Amino acid sequence: MFSHKHFPTFAWGVLAYNILVVLWGAVVRATGSGAGCGSHWPLCNSVVVPNDPQIETLIELSHRLTSGIAGILVIVLLVWAFHAYPRQHRVRLGAGLSLLFIITEGLVGAGIVLLRHVADNPSTARIFSISGHLVNTFILLGVLTLTAWWASGGAALRLRGQGMVGAMLWLGIVGTLLIGTTGAITALAGTLFPVTSIAQGLQQDLSSTAHPAVRLAIVHPLLAVSVGVFLVWMSNWVRMQRPSPVTSRLAWAMTVMFGLQIVGGLVNVVLHAPVWMQLVHLLMADALWIILVLLAASALATTPPMPVAAVAPKSALTAQ
Repeated sequence: MFSHKHFPTFAWGVLAYNILVVLWGAVVRATGSGAGCGSHWPLCNSVVVPNDPQIETLIELSHRLTSGIAGILVIVLLVWAFHAYPRQHRVRLGAGLSLLFIITEGLVGAGIVLLRHVADNPSTARIFSISGHLVNTFILLGVLTLTAWWASGGAALRLRGQGMVGAMLWLGIVGTLLIGTTGAITALAGTLFPVTSIAQGLQQDLSSTAHPAVRLAIVHPLLAVSVGVFLVWMSNWVRMQRPSPVTSRLAWAMTVMFGLQIVGGLVNVVLHAPVWMQLVHLLMADALWIILVLLAASALATTPPMPVAAVAPKSALTAQ
């Protein structure tokens, strides 16, 4: 049952499922359904199963249920990793970190509900809570990605002594987290203070009396473009410094995804951020983050990276 043969497929599947959970969480925020269960957690409106629930309650409750399933899948991932891989194997480390950050993900989500940082709550404190939630979500997706990568034959990371390559990758990671954070704040501003035209949006963004989330919204596109250009340059520079087929493919994927994100951002602005476009934009942001994590894993590997599809299951068990 706990054979390592099918573990990589399961690990990638857990990552994909968690991306879907993240997207559904965005639906909760975009539809103002975060208060669908009131300020109660883990119960919903003080009961386990609400009677005659409203649509907001169903959306929020379904997010909690899918998040709970995500937690169960990560627990299975951890148990499986400890049965299928030897002591001190990097897959065990990845699975353990995945469990840690899915626990903190649940705690942050619970805190947001209990503090009522949901629905139409315009408090400044909500900016910090959603920012923390975004950072934790990205870290969770990152460690799940590394777990699946290592299970597929990826070599261990060497963080020390990587020189400018390591420094540039860390700078890219921090920059991407900043893009994600400002994006979450921009999405919150759009939910709390929707606009019907680009001119109205600009007037609102530049108003000295605007809500802090609205005033910070203008930072997101500026940061996204500047950091995105850096990511494209950096990934191709890393490709030349640490040449390998995998690193090259990831660098090109970074370039393509950045272009798609720019187009997606423009469409989001022109259409005044409909829910479906917010989800597309968030999905591409998650993809960009995962590509960056894989690029770092490939470039900072202790041995040259091997194509994932070409790795025999045995190597995932025996490689250290």
